[in-house]
This record gives sequence, C-alpha cells and structure tokens, in this order.
Amino acid sequence: MSLIVQKFGGTSVANTERLKNVADIVTKTAQAGNQVVVVVSAQGDTTDDLIVKAAELNDRPSKREMDVLLNTGEMISMSLLAMAIQKLGFPVVSLTGWQIGLETNSNYSDARIKRIAGERLKAELDNGRIVIVAGFQGINKMGDVTTLGRGGSDTTAVAIAATLGADLCQIYTDVDGVYTADPRIVKDAKKLDAITYDEMLELASLGAQVLHNRSVEMAKKYNVDLEVVSSFTRNPGTKVKEGSNMEKLLVSGVARDNNCARVAIINLDDTPGTAFKVFSLMAKHNVNIDIILQSVGRDNKKSISFTIRQDDAERVEKILRDAKEMLGYEDISINTKVAKVSIVGAGMASATGVASKMFEALASAGINIRMISTSEIKISVLINEEDSEKAVKAIHEEFFNA
Repeated sequence: MSLIVQKFGGTSVANTERLKNVADIVTKTAQAGNQVVVVVSAQGDTTDDLIVKAAELNDRPSKREMDVLLNTGEMISMSLLAMAIQKLGFPVVSLTGWQIGLETNSNYSDARIKRIAGERLKAELDNGRIVIVAGFQGINKMGDVTTLGRGGSDTTAVAIAATLGADLCQIYTDVDGVYTADPRIVKDAKKLDAITYDEMLELASLGAQVLHNRSVEMAKKYNVDLEVVSSFTRNPGTKVKEGSNMEKLLVSGVARDNNCARVAIINLDDTPGTAFKVFSLMAKHNVNIDIILQSVGRDNKKSISFTIRQDDAERVEKILRDAKEMLGYEDISINTKVAKVSIVGAGMASATGVASKMFEALASAGINIRMISTSEIKISVLINEEDSEKAVKAIHEEFFNA
C-alpha cells in the first residue's frame, strides 16, 4: 500500500463536471490499494471574484480580513469534492487547514508553514477514509486563519507529503507536465520527462506558473517525489527529482515574468554604505529585490537600479520618496512596463557560449536588453514588457529548434 498526495488546482475543480472527473481520478487511485490525501484549490476564478467583492466595500482592507475571506474558496471546493466522492460510495472526510493542524506564522496573505500536527490526518487514513484538505490555508498562534499566498495549495500538498512520508505527491493541473516554455505561447514547446529540483525551483521563481516556488523548495528539502500531471488527459507527467544520474540538458526551459518593475535611484553619493542604506530600507519593508545594477561612479555620484514585483511599485515609490533626505539621491524612476525573460538549465554550469546564444536570439529579434542577471544554472534579462512574448519564442527557437 502506498500513500499518495494529490493536489488539484482551480481549473481542475472549476465546475460540476470537472469535480466529477477529479472524484473519478481520486477513487481510482484509492481502488488501486493506496491511501489518498487530496488537496484542493478554490474553484476557477473564485479567489479573484472574492477580491473584487472586497474592493467594492473597501479599497484597502486589512490582510487579516482578506485571509478570512479568501479561506472560504478552498472550503467550498473541499466539501463539494467530498460530496462527489461520497456519491461514488467511498468513505471520505473534508478538513480545513486548521483541522489538520497546519500552523503558520502571522504574515497574513503570505504566511509560512511552521508545522503540520498530522495526527488527525493519520487517524482518518487509518480509518480507511480518503482525506480532502483545503489548500492555501492554515492557522497562526493567535488562532487566526491565514493564507499561504498565490499558489499556496502546492505548498500545502508538499508539506502534507513531507509530514506523512508520502510515497508520491502529484500536482494535477491544466497542462500534462513541465514544458520547455509555456505551450500557450510557444506551440512547439516540448514536454520534459524529468527535471531537477534546482531547475524547477528556478523556473518557478522566474515566472513559470506550473508549480509554486516554495513547494519545490520544500520538496527538495524533504526529498518529496513530485510529479506534474494533467487532470484532463491523464497522460504520464513530468517527474521532479534530484539531478544525480539524470542527463543534463543544456537548457531545460524558458520562462517569463511580467510582474516586474524597474527602480532607478539616480545620483546617489558614491561613498561606502550607500548601497547598504538603500537595500536595508527595502529589507525593513519586506520588499523582495531581484536584479541589481550599479553604475560606475562619476563626480562622486552613482545610480543604482534594481527590479521588484510590479505589485510593490507604488509602495516602493512612497518608501523612497519618504527617505529622500536620508538617502540623498537626486531623483527616482520606476518603470512598470518591463518583463523578465530567463533560461534555466543544469547543463549551463559546464557549458560555454550559452549567454551568447541567448543574446544573439534577442538581437536578431530586435529586442533591447535593459539588465542582466546570472547564476550557475540561469540567465535572466530585463526587457520591455511588449517584447516578452516575442523574446520567449526567439530564445526557444534558438535553443530547441535550431
């Protein structure tokens, strides 16, 4: 007997017919002699609809109250799926995040998991039930409900798999695996049979929407066997696992992230500690920084540019305006019409000329590069947002179809 955790995203449970389809997948897994824990997201656009409803009443609601509201979407999904499985004659129970003892910190809207008690889950499984869990949610030390941020149901599923020592964690989505690029953009994108944790983590962090980056990070940490599969085709998916003994592709995938903004702080003092002042200020306000570029100092002045999430642009502008006297800059500029396009591949660590091929593809497509960032297994460039789709196609063509 194996213990399998299955997570189903919003598109997989979007309506009655799709819930019946999921119920069929789950019960067939149980009929094969497995213990099954299912994690569900909110149906379709439910979360977005709830955000709109909140905005109609209050354009700046507290994050605590938003968490209370958004928790309800996953609870609807879990109870409906449990009813569908009951109809098929299988013993089943639905549980919220707090009922399974999923404890988080108090960072409302983007909470981190501290632990999962696990006793209730184990008891229900031992009693022969299929367990349906509402993803994306937990409870903090004050007893308040919290949410794990967008894509957090993936993290819930991996955390449960790690806690229970599951044999497999399957992430069901609307695509049948991890592709070399978003197949909605690149029609001839290729499905990968396997990808390393490190590659998947980079792709997830760089805009690929197949898996939540924190779920991959947790899977790597606790060595959880992950598989990305489709709830519609039921074809074999993509395995996410350690890279040893795996053939290393030069490039495994191309990703883009349009949720970017470029911040330029112009004419700062070119003295020791200036960069520290800027980035300690960002850290104090929990602003996530990505690509950083500093100009060569002239006339005792320099400029610093960096990228942030587009969602943080307005807040960061206010933070910097308020700190103008302390930082001593001449002006700031924030551009929200930019995108980050990246290539990722474990094979890049031991290969030469990868960056040159990427830049050649962009140049041939007439795309200008604004900023560049590299690591051992990825290269990212910042470009104009309007060029992002063209860039993905050009880079994919260069590496996979040339």
